[in-house]
Amino acid sequence: METPAPAAAAPTPTTPPVAGMRQRVDELGALRAQVHAGPGEKATAAQHARGKLTARERIDLLLDPGTFHEVEPLRRHRATGFGLELKRPYTDGVITGWGEVEGRTVFVYAHDFRIFGGALGEAHAAKIHKIMDMALSAGAPLVSLNDGAGARIQEGVSALAGYGGIFLRNTRASGVIPQISVILGPCAGGAAYSPALTDFVFMVRGTSQMFITGPDVVQAVTGEQVTQNGLGGADVHAETSGVCHFAYDDEQSCLTEVRYLLSLLPQNNRERPPRAVTGDPAGRRSPALLDLVPAEGNRPYDMHEVISELVDDGELLEVHERWAPNVLCVLARLAGEVVGIVANQPMALAGVLDIKASEKAARFVQTCDAFSIPLVTLLDVPGFLPGVGQEHNGIIRHGAKLLYAYCDATVPRISVILRKAYGGAYIVMNSQSIGADLTFAWPTNEIAVMGAEGAANVIFRRRIAEAADPEATRALLVKEYQAELMHPYYAAERGLVDDVIDPADTRQTLVSALAMLRTKQAELAPRKHGNPPL
Repeated sequence: METPAPAAAAPTPTTPPVAGMRQRVDELGALRAQVHAGPGEKATAAQHARGKLTARERIDLLLDPGTFHEVEPLRRHRATGFGLELKRPYTDGVITGWGEVEGRTVFVYAHDFRIFGGALGEAHAAKIHKIMDMALSAGAPLVSLNDGAGARIQEGVSALAGYGGIFLRNTRASGVIPQISVILGPCAGGAAYSPALTDFVFMVRGTSQMFITGPDVVQAVTGEQVTQNGLGGADVHAETSGVCHFAYDDEQSCLTEVRYLLSLLPQNNRERPPRAVTGDPAGRRSPALLDLVPAEGNRPYDMHEVISELVDDGELLEVHERWAPNVLCVLARLAGEVVGIVANQPMALAGVLDIKASEKAARFVQTCDAFSIPLVTLLDVPGFLPGVGQEHNGIIRHGAKLLYAYCDATVPRISVILRKAYGGAYIVMNSQSIGADLTFAWPTNEIAVMGAEGAANVIFRRRIAEAADPEATRALLVKEYQAELMHPYYAAERGLVDDVIDPADTRQTLVSALAMLRTKQAELAPRKHGNPPL
């Protein structure tokens, strides 16, 4: 019997030579340097010549130094045709990753206009989808730095499907994590819908544009001649369309303000906004308010000055500053806690509510409610703006948006009535009857169905007409109506106002009330979702 041959010994694993590993690391370093350099100095110079920063320069301005972690920097497209297979740059024209803003995690993606004009293709979209999914899973804000030429035409429908994936994720993240869009170049066609789905939109004058169809298409279809900035520039969207919440003169200022906004927002809808330490005493009185606001209801004043007197150190961030200026929407702090302030502005249209003001305030109320930001409403409103144009353009349904937003909000809600609060506008602006937690009023308040003169003309029409001196009779009856139904304590006597306060004590009253309401628990009836007016 033959003795079986011994089994061959298994080969002993060998460790690659140290020099080989070092060589691979050197190769990796060189590749990373190539990726960071981008397509070359010529492309970078062209970007700077347009008055724009590169994607990486923007990320460096947005995030705390040294905190950026890039995701998929070596990603390249796999498309063929039209010469694409010969041009496969790393990153595929978008830089994605996460970092920190004031020590808190923030996710970001930035189009690199130097590569394919920042146009979106399949690989480009997949990177954005991934970082959006990561932001939602981590429960952290997402900032998009937009500077792209739309869909990559050479990739056809795959590029369009990529946009669909972005829109879907924008919608699913809405109200869950803060989403901020920063427009730093062109954002045309379908690309414009992603910013429209986010919470806040920033733009830079002169270099950023948003539109669905460009000037050439507009001229071909309608015959109208318009420039890109005239059609969809920062000032157009900040003043006319309301698409843009914030507009700035340069990218540095813009990104600095993005950082400031992030400091006022929570990481997600399960957290409260960050509290800040302030040297402004919670009990500080504001006697200046006694002179800022005239007692006469028909005299204007600047509500900005009132808000500055109330909030910590006079610091505030106004949202939609130049659109619908007759209502102010402000983020600020009271005793270190973030609050959202909605206020009528008597300096613009006497502070009336119109279509644009209703939409602006409704959106702001919904945003604050989504991210656990308490609401303070300062009322000085003579009513809704009358007019055929307003009625024909739907003031009823647009005004109902604001009414719905307040009724649906579960955050702490406090109202302060400074002077006028007339008619339906009084009800809509967070009145006690629609769920305000607390309502305070100054001694100059006038809460009524309408102004005294209008009311007297309706109630005493016949008596005035039959009087020997109609004007004198009207004046007498106006005073009578004011004394009977519009004195400062009429609403308080009926429980519609919780207290009439000294204006100088408004700040400490708000601070105390918000501290009490910090643990407020409010639940809505189970439902899939509401059906708000559109």
